Amino acid sequence: MHITTIGLDIAKNVFQVHGIDAAEKVVVRKQLRRSQVLAFFEALPPCLVGIEACATAHYWPRELTKLGHQVRLMPAKDVKAYVKRNKNDAADAEAICEAVRRPTMRFVQIKSAEQQGRLMLHRTRDLLMRQRTQLINALRAHMAELGIVSAQGREGIKELLKIIASEQDARLPVDAHTSLVVLAAGLQAVQTMIGSIEKRIMAQHRASEASQRLESIPGIGVIGATAIAATVPDPKIFRSGRDLAAWIGIVPRQDSTGGKHKLGPISKQGDRYLRRILVVGAHGIEAGAPAAGEVSSAHTASRPQTVQSGRSGACQQDGAYRLGVAGQGRHLSSACACGSGLIRGRAIGG
Repeated sequence: MHITTIGLDIAKNVFQVHGIDAAEKVVVRKQLRRSQVLAFFEALPPCLVGIEACATAHYWPRELTKLGHQVRLMPAKDVKAYVKRNKNDAADAEAICEAVRRPTMRFVQIKSAEQQGRLMLHRTRDLLMRQRTQLINALRAHMAELGIVSAQGREGIKELLKIIASEQDARLPVDAHTSLVVLAAGLQAVQTMIGSIEKRIMAQHRASEASQRLESIPGIGVIGATAIAATVPDPKIFRSGRDLAAWIGIVPRQDSTGGKHKLGPISKQGDRYLRRILVVGAHGIEAGAPAAGEVSSAHTASRPQTVQSGRSGACQQDGAYRLGVAGQGRHLSSACACGSGLIRGRAIGG
């Protein structure tokens, strides 16, 4: 029988295949090891392949497309509705095969290897910044146990690092000084790695016309512009700016029924990294607005100075300055409304 549609449930080592023909009759239902996947699809004529959009999901569509197959990625939460009773690999593959043929199914755009590489820069920088905060907190906590405290911010950290660098300070026992020197060296190493990644991000920004247009939006700087451009390379997949805002998760969550409209807080669905960048940028705009409730006036406010340097000091958080805004506000609800307005107000290609 000629296979027309395949549901492929992927994992690290064990893969499940569920294939049907044009009459929707099950033709193949088998388990494959990782080394057998490409050989199995290479022996098949071109067909439609459905895969859940999860970890490692973008690699397989690229490889199967090279073999002539049409591959579609789907959100896992949308596929879940087609799982019958108990969950297992065979049931998941069958559900994927059923869901990929639905005309109303939403599909995920396949990322290229280059696009994933650009996003890895942001994820790596985010990880290193969390590690930097951990190191700073550890330094402050250990030295506070010995009665040595300093002010908040990077200037306070500089004072602590000077004390650690000085071997003449009698307040630090030998063993404590040894441990603090290791933490200080780790902090310096992490800071150097963050700087090198930020230089690479800056180079991407200068080479991307879309990223430079995004930076012209108030509240979005180099980090935010490059992250949005890498995550959404083709904004035309969205019908409007509001659809993009809903995809990121910065529009109200609905719980409406019987003609009664109930809007709650933001849905917090979608890319958490993009949402955080936009919320922080909206905080900065809100802080510079003439009044707390005048969100619309923030849209027409003058463009704050954007960070153009890849350097950053030893501080706990970059805050809004790394995103090209002047400060941070405190009211999350109105800031999210402002962030949603930023996305809806301008298209990436505008």
